[in-house]
Amino acid sequence: MINTGKKVTTDFLIIGSGCAGLTAALKAADLGKKVLVVSKKKFTDCATIYAQGGISCVIKDDDSFESHVEDTLKAGAGLCDVEAVKAIVKEGPKRVNDLIDWGVKFSCRGEIDLDVDEKEASDYDLGKEGGHSHRRVLHSGDITGKELLTVLVERCREHENIEMWDGAIGVDLIVSRRLGLEGKNSCFGAYILDSKTETIFTVLADYTVLATGGAGKAYLYTTNPDVATGDGIAMGYRAYAIISNMEFFQFHPTCLYHPKGKSFLISEAVRGEGAELKVLDNGEMVPFMQKYHELGSLAPRDIVARAIDQELKRTGQKSVFLDITHHSEDFIKRRFPNIFQKCYDLGINMAEDLIPVVPAAHYCCGGVETDVDGYTGIPGLYAVGETACTGLHGANRLASNSLLEAIVTGVNCIDHSQRSPNAVSSSNVDIPDWNSGEAVDSDEQVVITHNWQEIRQFMWDYVGIYRTDKRLQRAKRRVELLRREIEQYYWNFTITADLIELRNLVSVSEMIIDSALKRDESRGLHYNADKETSTDPETAISSRIIRTFYGTEQ
Repeated sequence: MINTGKKVTTDFLIIGSGCAGLTAALKAADLGKKVLVVSKKKFTDCATIYAQGGISCVIKDDDSFESHVEDTLKAGAGLCDVEAVKAIVKEGPKRVNDLIDWGVKFSCRGEIDLDVDEKEASDYDLGKEGGHSHRRVLHSGDITGKELLTVLVERCREHENIEMWDGAIGVDLIVSRRLGLEGKNSCFGAYILDSKTETIFTVLADYTVLATGGAGKAYLYTTNPDVATGDGIAMGYRAYAIISNMEFFQFHPTCLYHPKGKSFLISEAVRGEGAELKVLDNGEMVPFMQKYHELGSLAPRDIVARAIDQELKRTGQKSVFLDITHHSEDFIKRRFPNIFQKCYDLGINMAEDLIPVVPAAHYCCGGVETDVDGYTGIPGLYAVGETACTGLHGANRLASNSLLEAIVTGVNCIDHSQRSPNAVSSSNVDIPDWNSGEAVDSDEQVVITHNWQEIRQFMWDYVGIYRTDKRLQRAKRRVELLRREIEQYYWNFTITADLIELRNLVSVSEMIIDSALKRDESRGLHYNADKETSTDPETAISSRIIRTFYGTEQ
Protein backbone atom coordinates (compact mmCIF):
# COMPACT_ATOMS: atom_id res chain seq x y z
CA MET A 1 0.00 0.00 0.00
CA ILE A 2 1.51 3.34 -1.08
CA ASN A 3 1.08 6.36 1.17
CA THR A 4 0.90 9.96 -0.06
CA GLY A 5 3.31 12.29 1.69
CA LYS A 6 3.07 16.01 2.19
CA LYS A 7 4.34 18.40 -0.44
CA VAL A 8 8.00 19.35 -0.14
CA THR A 9 9.44 22.55 -1.62
CA THR A 10 13.04 23.36 -2.50
CA ASP A 11 15.04 25.60 -4.80
CA PHE A 12 16.86 22.71 -6.48
CA LEU A 13 15.80 19.07 -6.70
CA ILE A 14 18.68 16.89 -7.84
CA ILE A 15 17.73 13.33 -8.76
CA GLY A 16 20.86 11.20 -8.58
CA SER A 17 23.95 11.19 -6.39
CA GLY A 18 26.92 10.64 -8.70
CA CYS A 19 29.66 13.08 -9.56
CA ALA A 20 27.50 15.33 -11.76
CA GLY A 21 24.62 15.62 -9.32
CA LEU A 22 26.74 16.24 -6.22
CA THR A 23 28.89 18.83 -8.02
CA ALA A 24 25.70 20.66 -8.96
CA ALA A 25 24.40 20.37 -5.40
CA LEU A 26 27.53 21.94 -3.89
CA LYS A 27 27.56 24.78 -6.40
CA ALA A 28 23.90 25.60 -5.81
CA ALA A 29 24.27 25.35 -2.03
CA ASP A 30 27.26 27.70 -2.09
CA LEU A 31 24.96 30.28 -3.72
CA GLY A 32 22.68 30.06 -0.69
CA LYS A 33 20.09 27.89 -2.45
CA LYS A 34 18.09 25.19 -0.72
CA VAL A 35 18.99 21.84 -2.29
CA LEU A 36 17.43 18.38 -2.02
CA VAL A 37 19.46 15.45 -3.37
CA VAL A 38 17.72 12.07 -3.72
CA SER A 39 19.47 8.75 -4.27
CA LYS A 40 17.45 5.61 -4.94
CA LYS A 41 19.77 3.49 -2.81
CA LYS A 42 22.84 4.53 -0.81
CA PHE A 43 24.76 7.60 -1.90
CA THR A 44 27.67 5.37 -2.83
CA ASP A 45 25.51 3.29 -5.19
CA CYS A 46 26.30 4.98 -8.49
CA ALA A 47 28.57 4.62 -11.50
CA THR A 48 31.02 7.26 -10.26
CA ILE A 49 32.37 5.04 -7.50
CA TYR A 50 33.38 2.41 -10.07
CA ALA A 51 35.37 4.84 -12.23
CA GLN A 52 38.95 3.59 -12.24
CA GLY A 53 40.68 5.57 -14.99
CA GLY A 54 40.24 9.20 -14.01
CA ILE A 55 39.49 12.63 -15.44
CA SER A 56 40.96 13.72 -18.76
CA CYS A 57 42.17 17.28 -18.42
CA VAL A 58 44.83 19.46 -20.04
CA ILE A 59 47.21 20.54 -17.28
CA LYS A 60 50.72 20.05 -18.74
CA ASP A 61 52.62 22.48 -20.95
CA ASP A 62 53.33 19.81 -23.56
CA ASP A 63 49.57 19.22 -23.99
CA SER A 64 46.93 21.61 -25.37
CA PHE A 65 43.19 22.18 -25.52
CA GLU A 66 43.43 21.84 -29.29
CA SER A 67 44.96 18.39 -28.97
CA HIS A 68 42.33 17.21 -26.49
CA VAL A 69 39.59 18.56 -28.75
CA GLU A 70 41.10 16.82 -31.76
CA ASP A 71 41.31 13.48 -29.92
CA THR A 72 37.69 13.81 -28.78
CA LEU A 73 36.43 14.64 -32.27
CA LYS A 74 38.35 11.76 -33.80
CA ALA A 75 36.91 9.28 -31.33
CA GLY A 76 33.41 10.70 -31.85
CA ALA A 77 33.40 9.61 -35.52
CA GLY A 78 32.13 12.90 -36.92
CA LEU A 79 29.10 13.28 -34.68
CA CYS A 80 30.48 15.47 -31.86
CA ASP A 81 29.21 19.01 -31.41
CA VAL A 82 32.49 20.84 -32.02
CA GLU A 83 31.57 23.90 -29.95
CA ALA A 84 30.40 21.72 -27.06
CA VAL A 85 33.69 19.81 -27.15
CA LYS A 86 35.72 23.02 -27.08
CA ALA A 87 33.68 24.50 -24.23
CA ILE A 88 33.85 21.42 -21.99
CA VAL A 89 37.56 20.75 -22.61
CA LYS A 90 38.43 24.39 -21.87
CA GLU A 91 36.50 24.39 -18.56
CA GLY A 92 38.24 21.20 -17.36
CA PRO A 93 41.14 22.77 -15.42
CA LYS A 94 38.84 25.13 -13.50
CA ARG A 95 36.57 22.29 -12.43
CA VAL A 96 39.49 20.06 -11.46
CA ASN A 97 40.72 22.89 -9.23
CA ASP A 98 37.27 22.91 -7.60
CA LEU A 99 37.68 19.23 -6.78
CA ILE A 100 41.14 19.82 -5.33
CA ASP A 101 39.79 22.68 -3.22
CA TRP A 102 37.07 20.36 -1.89
CA GLY A 103 39.73 17.84 -0.87
CA VAL A 104 40.10 15.37 -3.75
CA LYS A 105 43.67 14.01 -3.91
CA PHE A 106 45.14 12.92 -7.24
CA SER A 107 48.16 10.63 -7.50
CA CYS A 108 51.59 12.20 -7.94
CA ARG A 109 54.53 10.73 -9.82
CA GLY A 110 56.57 10.00 -6.71
CA GLU A 111 53.79 7.76 -5.39
CA ILE A 112 53.82 5.59 -8.52
CA ASP A 113 57.42 5.68 -9.79
CA LEU A 114 59.91 5.54 -6.91
CA ASP A 115 62.79 6.23 -9.33
CA VAL A 116 61.44 9.56 -10.58
CA ASP A 117 63.58 12.67 -10.11
CA GLU A 118 62.94 14.43 -6.81
CA LYS A 119 62.09 17.61 -8.73
CA GLU A 120 59.20 15.90 -10.53
CA ALA A 121 57.98 13.69 -7.69
CA SER A 122 55.21 16.11 -6.72
CA ASP A 123 53.89 16.45 -10.29
CA TYR A 124 50.60 14.73 -11.00
CA ASP A 125 50.98 11.25 -12.44
CA LEU A 126 49.03 11.51 -15.68
CA GLY A 127 47.68 8.37 -17.32
CA LYS A 128 47.29 7.75 -21.03
CA GLU A 129 44.26 5.89 -22.36
CA GLY A 130 42.81 4.74 -25.67
CA GLY A 131 42.46 7.47 -28.30
CA HIS A 132 44.49 10.07 -26.36
CA SER A 133 47.60 11.55 -27.96
CA HIS A 134 49.01 12.73 -24.62
CA ARG A 135 49.16 11.68 -21.00
CA ARG A 136 46.36 13.81 -19.55
CA VAL A 137 44.29 11.57 -17.26
CA LEU A 138 44.33 12.64 -13.61
CA HIS A 139 43.72 9.70 -11.32
CA SER A 140 43.76 8.55 -7.72
CA GLY A 141 45.50 5.22 -8.17
CA ASP A 142 42.85 3.05 -9.80
CA ILE A 143 40.02 4.14 -7.48
CA THR A 144 39.52 7.67 -8.80
CA GLY A 145 35.75 7.45 -8.65
CA LYS A 146 35.75 6.24 -5.05
CA GLU A 147 38.06 9.06 -3.97
CA LEU A 148 35.96 11.61 -5.83
CA LEU A 149 32.61 10.39 -4.55
CA THR A 150 33.79 10.04 -0.94
CA VAL A 151 34.88 13.69 -0.88
CA LEU A 152 31.75 14.99 -2.63
CA VAL A 153 29.39 13.09 -0.32
CA GLU A 154 31.26 14.38 2.75
CA ARG A 155 31.13 17.99 1.51
CA CYS A 156 27.39 17.67 0.76
CA ARG A 157 26.61 16.15 4.16
CA GLU A 158 28.47 19.02 5.85
CA HIS A 159 26.64 21.74 3.91
CA GLU A 160 23.78 23.34 5.81
CA ASN A 161 21.85 24.09 2.60
CA ILE A 162 21.78 20.49 1.37
CA GLU A 163 19.27 17.84 2.42
CA MET A 164 19.97 14.26 1.32
CA TRP A 165 17.44 11.45 0.96
CA ASP A 166 18.64 7.91 0.32
CA GLY A 167 16.36 5.04 -0.63
CA ALA A 168 14.31 7.50 -2.70
CA ILE A 169 13.61 6.99 -6.41
CA GLY A 170 12.09 9.38 -8.92
CA VAL A 171 8.73 8.19 -10.22
CA ASP A 172 7.95 10.90 -12.78
CA LEU A 173 8.62 14.55 -13.46
CA ILE A 174 5.84 17.03 -12.88
CA VAL A 175 5.48 19.01 -16.11
CA SER A 176 2.77 21.38 -17.29
CA ARG A 177 2.08 19.35 -20.41
CA ARG A 178 1.09 16.29 -18.40
CA LEU A 179 -1.03 18.51 -16.15
CA GLY A 180 -2.96 19.73 -19.18
CA LEU A 181 -1.76 23.33 -18.83
CA GLU A 182 -1.47 25.63 -21.82
CA GLY A 183 1.72 27.37 -22.90
CA LYS A 184 5.31 26.18 -23.01
CA ASN A 185 6.00 22.89 -21.31
CA SER A 186 7.66 23.56 -17.94
CA CYS A 187 8.92 21.40 -15.07
CA PHE A 188 7.73 21.97 -11.49
CA GLY A 189 9.55 19.11 -9.74
CA ALA A 190 8.93 15.39 -9.43
CA TYR A 191 7.10 12.65 -7.60
CA ILE A 192 9.58 10.79 -5.38
CA LEU A 193 9.02 7.34 -3.85
CA ASP A 194 10.60 6.84 -0.42
CA SER A 195 11.10 3.07 -0.51
CA LYS A 196 11.67 2.80 3.24
CA THR A 197 8.27 4.24 4.18
CA GLU A 198 6.46 3.38 0.91
CA THR A 199 5.48 7.02 0.61
CA ILE A 200 5.32 9.12 -2.56
CA PHE A 201 6.20 12.76 -1.98
CA THR A 202 5.32 15.62 -4.29
CA VAL A 203 8.57 17.61 -4.46
CA LEU A 204 8.15 21.08 -5.95
CA ALA A 205 11.30 22.84 -7.13
CA ASP A 206 12.28 25.93 -9.09
CA TYR A 207 14.85 23.77 -10.87
CA THR A 208 15.02 20.01 -11.29
CA VAL A 209 18.28 18.31 -12.31
CA LEU A 210 18.30 14.79 -13.74
CA ALA A 211 21.61 13.16 -12.77
CA THR A 212 20.69 9.47 -12.57
CA GLY A 213 23.54 8.09 -14.68
CA GLY A 214 23.28 5.60 -17.52
CA ALA A 215 21.41 2.46 -18.53
CA GLY A 216 23.90 -0.40 -18.66
CA LYS A 217 21.47 -2.77 -16.95
CA ALA A 218 19.58 -2.92 -20.24
CA TYR A 219 22.25 -5.44 -21.23
CA LEU A 220 22.97 -8.90 -19.86
CA TYR A 221 26.66 -8.14 -19.29
CA THR A 222 27.64 -4.71 -18.02
CA THR A 223 30.23 -2.97 -15.92
CA ASN A 224 27.49 -0.73 -14.50
CA PRO A 225 26.05 -0.97 -10.98
CA ASP A 226 22.56 -2.37 -10.48
CA VAL A 227 21.09 1.16 -10.23
CA ALA A 228 21.92 1.96 -13.88
CA THR A 229 18.42 1.49 -15.29
CA GLY A 230 18.09 4.69 -17.31
CA ASP A 231 15.67 6.34 -14.89
CA GLY A 232 16.49 9.96 -15.77
CA ILE A 233 16.38 9.31 -19.52
CA ALA A 234 13.01 7.56 -19.23
CA MET A 235 11.57 10.29 -16.98
CA GLY A 236 12.83 12.93 -19.38
CA TYR A 237 11.20 11.12 -22.29
CA ARG A 238 7.85 10.93 -20.48
CA ALA A 239 8.16 14.68 -19.77
CA TYR A 240 8.56 15.36 -23.53
CA ALA A 241 12.27 16.15 -23.45
CA ILE A 242 14.15 15.28 -26.65
CA ILE A 243 16.24 12.11 -26.48
CA SER A 244 19.28 11.83 -28.79
CA ASN A 245 21.77 9.24 -30.04
CA MET A 246 20.71 6.29 -27.91
CA GLU A 247 22.12 3.80 -30.44
CA PHE A 248 25.64 4.75 -29.37
CA PHE A 249 26.12 2.46 -26.39
CA GLN A 250 29.76 1.95 -25.53
CA PHE A 251 30.99 -1.53 -24.71
CA HIS A 252 34.12 -1.47 -22.58
CA PRO A 253 36.60 -3.87 -24.19
CA THR A 254 38.17 -5.24 -21.02
CA CYS A 255 35.81 -6.60 -18.41
CA LEU A 256 37.31 -9.35 -16.22
CA TYR A 257 36.16 -12.77 -17.41
CA HIS A 258 35.80 -14.84 -14.24
CA PRO A 259 32.79 -16.57 -12.64
CA LYS A 260 33.37 -14.64 -9.41
CA GLY A 261 34.39 -11.35 -11.01
CA LYS A 262 30.85 -9.97 -11.46
CA SER A 263 31.74 -7.81 -14.47
CA PHE A 264 34.72 -6.22 -12.74
CA LEU A 265 36.28 -3.57 -14.97
CA ILE A 266 39.93 -3.73 -15.96
CA SER A 267 40.68 -0.06 -16.55
CA GLU A 268 41.82 1.21 -19.92
CA ALA A 269 44.71 2.75 -17.98
CA VAL A 270 46.20 -0.77 -17.79
CA ARG A 271 46.62 -0.66 -21.57
CA GLY A 272 47.87 2.90 -21.14
CA GLU A 273 50.78 1.44 -19.18
CA GLY A 274 51.64 -0.91 -22.02
CA ALA A 275 49.38 -3.94 -21.50
CA GLU A 276 48.81 -5.79 -24.77
CA LEU A 277 45.74 -7.69 -25.90
CA LYS A 278 46.34 -11.28 -26.97
CA VAL A 279 44.23 -14.23 -28.08
CA LEU A 280 44.86 -17.96 -27.76
CA ASP A 281 45.15 -19.14 -31.36
CA ASN A 282 46.33 -22.65 -32.22
CA GLY A 283 47.90 -23.07 -28.81
CA GLU A 284 49.82 -19.76 -28.86
CA MET A 285 49.12 -16.37 -27.28
CA VAL A 286 49.08 -13.97 -30.22
CA PRO A 287 48.78 -10.15 -30.18
CA PHE A 288 46.03 -9.08 -32.55
CA MET A 289 45.15 -5.39 -32.22
CA GLN A 290 47.78 -4.07 -34.62
CA LYS A 291 45.91 -5.59 -37.56
CA TYR A 292 42.78 -3.63 -36.61
CA HIS A 293 44.23 -0.19 -35.84
CA GLU A 294 47.53 1.67 -35.95
CA LEU A 295 47.26 2.43 -32.21
CA GLY A 296 47.05 -1.26 -31.42
CA SER A 297 45.70 -2.00 -27.95
CA LEU A 298 45.24 1.73 -27.33
CA ALA A 299 42.79 2.22 -30.21
CA PRO A 300 39.40 3.85 -29.40
CA ARG A 301 37.01 1.62 -27.47
CA ASP A 302 34.56 0.89 -30.27
CA ILE A 303 37.36 -0.48 -32.45
CA VAL A 304 38.89 -2.55 -29.63
CA ALA A 305 35.53 -4.00 -28.56
CA ARG A 306 34.63 -5.03 -32.12
CA ALA A 307 38.12 -6.47 -32.66
CA ILE A 308 37.78 -8.62 -29.51
CA ASP A 309 34.32 -9.73 -30.60
CA GLN A 310 35.68 -10.76 -34.00
CA GLU A 311 38.64 -12.62 -32.49
CA LEU A 312 36.39 -14.53 -30.10
CA LYS A 313 34.14 -15.56 -32.98
CA ARG A 314 37.12 -16.47 -35.17
CA THR A 315 38.95 -18.60 -32.59
CA GLY A 316 35.97 -19.92 -30.63
CA GLN A 317 37.59 -18.79 -27.37
CA LYS A 318 35.54 -17.46 -24.46
CA SER A 319 37.89 -14.56 -23.69
CA VAL A 320 40.98 -12.74 -24.87
CA PHE A 321 43.81 -11.77 -22.52
CA LEU A 322 45.62 -8.68 -21.28
CA ASP A 323 49.36 -9.03 -20.82
CA ILE A 324 51.10 -6.52 -18.51
CA THR A 325 53.76 -8.92 -17.25
CA HIS A 326 56.53 -6.64 -18.58
CA HIS A 327 55.99 -4.50 -15.45
CA SER A 328 57.17 -5.51 -12.00
CA GLU A 329 54.71 -6.57 -9.32
CA ASP A 330 55.81 -3.59 -7.23
CA PHE A 331 54.91 -1.12 -9.99
CA ILE A 332 51.55 -2.75 -10.71
CA LYS A 333 50.62 -2.74 -7.02
CA ARG A 334 51.35 0.99 -6.75
CA ARG A 335 49.68 1.99 -10.04
CA PHE A 336 46.70 -0.38 -9.87
CA PRO A 337 46.28 -1.43 -6.23
CA ASN A 338 42.57 -2.19 -6.46
CA ILE A 339 42.74 -4.08 -9.75
CA PHE A 340 45.81 -6.03 -8.62
CA GLN A 341 44.14 -7.11 -5.38
CA LYS A 342 40.89 -8.09 -7.08
CA CYS A 343 42.73 -10.22 -9.63
CA TYR A 344 45.04 -11.67 -6.97
CA ASP A 345 42.06 -12.70 -4.83
CA LEU A 346 40.77 -14.62 -7.84
CA GLY A 347 44.10 -16.38 -8.40
CA ILE A 348 45.52 -14.03 -11.06
CA ASN A 349 48.85 -12.30 -10.38
CA MET A 350 49.01 -9.50 -12.96
CA ALA A 351 52.81 -9.48 -12.88
CA GLU A 352 52.97 -13.15 -13.83
CA ASP A 353 49.61 -14.16 -15.34
CA LEU A 354 47.55 -12.95 -18.28
CA ILE A 355 44.17 -11.42 -17.41
CA PRO A 356 41.11 -12.93 -19.17
CA VAL A 357 38.81 -10.17 -20.47
CA VAL A 358 35.66 -9.71 -22.58
CA PRO A 359 33.64 -6.65 -23.63
CA ALA A 360 30.63 -5.51 -21.57
CA ALA A 361 28.07 -2.69 -21.85
CA HIS A 362 29.64 0.34 -20.22
CA TYR A 363 28.47 3.83 -21.19
CA CYS A 364 25.46 5.46 -22.82
CA CYS A 365 26.66 8.23 -25.16
CA GLY A 366 23.09 9.32 -25.86
CA GLY A 367 20.49 10.63 -23.46
CA VAL A 368 18.35 13.69 -22.76
CA GLU A 369 19.41 16.27 -25.34
CA THR A 370 20.92 19.36 -23.69
CA ASP A 371 23.36 22.15 -24.37
CA VAL A 372 26.69 22.40 -22.51
CA ASP A 373 24.81 23.97 -19.60
CA GLY A 374 22.65 20.89 -19.17
CA TYR A 375 19.54 22.83 -20.23
CA THR A 376 16.89 20.62 -21.83
CA GLY A 377 14.86 23.41 -23.43
CA ILE A 378 12.09 22.77 -20.87
CA PRO A 379 12.07 25.63 -18.36
CA GLY A 380 13.05 24.37 -14.92
CA LEU A 381 14.59 21.11 -16.17
CA TYR A 382 18.27 20.21 -16.55
CA ALA A 383 20.11 16.96 -17.22
CA VAL A 384 23.80 16.33 -16.50
CA GLY A 385 26.36 13.55 -16.63
CA GLU A 386 25.59 10.28 -18.38
CA THR A 387 21.87 11.06 -18.35
CA ALA A 388 22.46 13.89 -20.81
CA CYS A 389 23.60 14.11 -24.42
CA THR A 390 25.58 17.36 -24.75
CA GLY A 391 27.31 16.49 -28.02
CA LEU A 392 30.70 15.93 -26.33
CA HIS A 393 30.89 12.21 -27.04
CA GLY A 394 29.35 12.03 -30.51
CA ALA A 395 29.27 8.44 -31.75
CA ASN A 396 31.92 7.19 -29.31
CA ARG A 397 33.16 8.53 -25.97
CA LEU A 398 36.88 9.19 -25.58
CA ALA A 399 38.22 7.46 -22.47
CA SER A 400 37.94 9.46 -19.20
CA ASN A 401 35.89 12.26 -20.81
CA SER A 402 32.85 11.20 -18.79
CA LEU A 403 33.97 12.53 -15.40
CA LEU A 404 35.20 15.66 -17.17
CA GLU A 405 31.75 16.24 -18.65
CA ALA A 406 30.09 15.51 -15.31
CA ILE A 407 32.02 18.08 -13.28
CA VAL A 408 31.77 20.74 -16.01
CA THR A 409 28.04 20.42 -16.73
CA GLY A 410 27.28 20.00 -13.02
CA VAL A 411 28.60 23.52 -12.45
CA ASN A 412 27.32 24.91 -15.75
CA CYS A 413 23.69 24.03 -15.05
CA ILE A 414 23.73 26.00 -11.80
CA ASP A 415 25.37 29.01 -13.45
CA HIS A 416 22.84 28.85 -16.29
CA SER A 417 19.89 28.68 -13.89
CA GLN A 418 21.01 31.91 -12.23
CA ARG A 419 21.59 33.94 -15.37
CA SER A 420 18.60 32.75 -17.41
CA PRO A 421 14.89 33.28 -16.70
CA ASN A 422 14.04 29.59 -16.66
CA ALA A 423 12.79 29.24 -13.12
CA VAL A 424 9.19 28.10 -12.86
CA SER A 425 6.83 28.72 -9.99
CA SER A 426 4.19 26.27 -8.89
CA SER A 427 2.54 28.80 -6.58
CA ASN A 428 -0.23 29.53 -9.08
CA VAL A 429 -0.55 25.96 -10.31
CA ASP A 430 -2.70 23.26 -8.74
CA ILE A 431 -0.23 20.38 -8.46
CA PRO A 432 -2.06 17.18 -7.54
CA ASP A 433 -0.61 14.62 -5.14
CA TRP A 434 0.27 11.21 -6.52
CA ASN A 435 -2.84 9.14 -7.15
CA SER A 436 -2.49 5.36 -7.11
CA GLY A 437 -6.00 4.94 -8.48
CA GLU A 438 -7.32 1.40 -7.97
CA ALA A 439 -3.91 -0.25 -7.96
CA VAL A 440 -3.54 -3.22 -5.64
CA ASP A 441 -0.54 -5.06 -4.22
CA SER A 442 0.85 -7.64 -6.62
CA ASP A 443 1.23 -11.31 -5.81
CA GLU A 444 3.17 -11.93 -9.04
CA GLN A 445 6.64 -10.49 -8.48
CA VAL A 446 7.97 -13.18 -10.82
CA VAL A 447 6.60 -11.06 -13.69
CA ILE A 448 9.11 -8.32 -12.89
CA THR A 449 12.02 -10.74 -12.60
CA HIS A 450 11.16 -12.60 -15.80
CA ASN A 451 10.65 -9.48 -17.91
CA TRP A 452 13.86 -7.93 -16.58
CA GLN A 453 15.87 -11.00 -17.59
CA GLU A 454 14.21 -11.25 -20.99
CA ILE A 455 14.93 -7.61 -21.86
CA ARG A 456 18.60 -7.92 -20.95
CA GLN A 457 19.00 -11.16 -22.88
CA PHE A 458 17.52 -10.01 -26.20
CA MET A 459 19.28 -6.64 -25.93
CA TRP A 460 22.59 -8.47 -25.60
CA ASP A 461 21.81 -10.91 -28.42
CA TYR A 462 20.24 -8.49 -30.93
CA VAL A 463 21.36 -4.94 -30.03
CA GLY A 464 24.93 -5.48 -28.87
CA ILE A 465 28.35 -4.84 -30.39
CA TYR A 466 27.45 -6.38 -33.76
CA ARG A 467 24.00 -5.55 -35.19
CA THR A 468 22.00 -6.37 -38.31
CA ASP A 469 18.68 -5.10 -39.64
CA LYS A 470 17.05 -8.47 -38.96
CA ARG A 471 18.26 -8.56 -35.35
CA LEU A 472 17.09 -5.01 -34.69
CA GLN A 473 13.65 -5.68 -36.16
CA ARG A 474 13.33 -8.82 -34.07
CA ALA A 475 14.27 -6.83 -30.96
CA LYS A 476 11.75 -4.11 -31.85
CA ARG A 477 8.87 -6.58 -32.08
CA ARG A 478 9.76 -8.10 -28.73
CA VAL A 479 10.28 -4.82 -26.90
CA GLU A 480 6.93 -3.44 -28.08
CA LEU A 481 5.10 -6.42 -26.65
CA LEU A 482 7.00 -6.27 -23.37
CA ARG A 483 6.44 -2.54 -23.00
CA ARG A 484 2.68 -2.97 -23.32
CA GLU A 485 2.69 -5.78 -20.76
CA ILE A 486 4.81 -3.78 -18.32
CA GLU A 487 2.72 -0.60 -18.70
CA GLN A 488 -0.45 -2.57 -17.97
CA TYR A 489 1.19 -4.15 -14.95
CA TYR A 490 2.47 -0.73 -13.81
CA TRP A 491 -1.00 0.83 -13.71
CA ASN A 492 -2.78 -2.20 -12.25
CA PHE A 493 -0.50 -2.85 -9.28
CA THR A 494 1.03 -0.82 -6.49
CA ILE A 495 4.32 0.62 -7.64
CA THR A 496 7.62 -0.39 -6.10
CA ALA A 497 11.19 0.64 -6.84
CA ASP A 498 11.67 -2.60 -8.81
CA LEU A 499 8.62 -1.90 -10.95
CA ILE A 500 9.71 1.70 -11.61
CA GLU A 501 13.12 0.44 -12.73
CA LEU A 502 11.58 -2.20 -15.00
CA ARG A 503 9.31 0.38 -16.62
CA ASN A 504 12.26 2.68 -17.22
CA LEU A 505 14.46 -0.15 -18.47
CA VAL A 506 12.02 -1.29 -21.15
CA SER A 507 11.47 2.31 -22.22
CA VAL A 508 15.19 3.00 -22.61
CA SER A 509 15.73 -0.33 -24.38
CA GLU A 510 13.10 0.64 -26.95
CA MET A 511 14.81 4.01 -27.43
CA ILE A 512 18.12 2.26 -28.15
CA ILE A 513 16.43 0.00 -30.68
CA ASP A 514 14.46 2.82 -32.33
CA SER A 515 17.59 4.97 -32.62
CA ALA A 516 19.54 2.06 -34.13
CA LEU A 517 16.79 1.44 -36.69
CA LYS A 518 16.78 5.12 -37.64
CA ARG A 519 20.49 5.23 -38.44
CA ASP A 520 21.09 4.30 -42.08
CA GLU A 521 24.84 3.81 -41.63
CA SER A 522 27.43 2.31 -39.32
CA ARG A 523 29.13 4.99 -37.26
CA GLY A 524 31.22 4.86 -34.10
CA LEU A 525 29.70 2.55 -31.51
CA HIS A 526 26.78 1.64 -33.77
CA TYR A 527 27.94 -1.10 -36.09
CA ASN A 528 25.31 -2.58 -38.40
CA ALA A 529 26.70 -5.25 -40.73
CA ASP A 530 24.05 -4.30 -43.32
CA LYS A 531 25.13 -0.63 -43.50
CA GLU A 532 28.15 1.20 -44.87
CA THR A 533 30.54 2.78 -42.34
CA SER A 534 30.91 6.57 -42.22
CA THR A 535 32.94 9.01 -40.14
CA ASP A 536 32.15 12.02 -42.32
CA PRO A 537 31.02 14.96 -40.12
CA GLU A 538 29.27 16.52 -43.12
CA THR A 539 26.77 13.65 -43.24
CA ALA A 540 26.47 13.12 -39.48
CA ILE A 541 22.93 13.48 -38.14
CA SER A 542 21.73 12.90 -34.58
CA SER A 543 18.96 10.33 -34.14
CA ARG A 544 16.42 12.27 -32.11
CA ILE A 545 13.42 10.72 -30.44
CA ILE A 546 10.44 12.89 -29.53
CA ARG A 547 7.64 11.37 -27.53
CA THR A 548 4.45 10.90 -29.49
CA PHE A 549 1.37 12.64 -28.12
CA TYR A 550 -2.02 11.43 -29.34
CA GLY A 551 -0.28 9.90 -32.34
CA THR A 552 1.59 13.04 -33.34
CA GLU A 553 5.22 13.91 -32.67
CA GLN A 554 5.30 17.14 -30.67
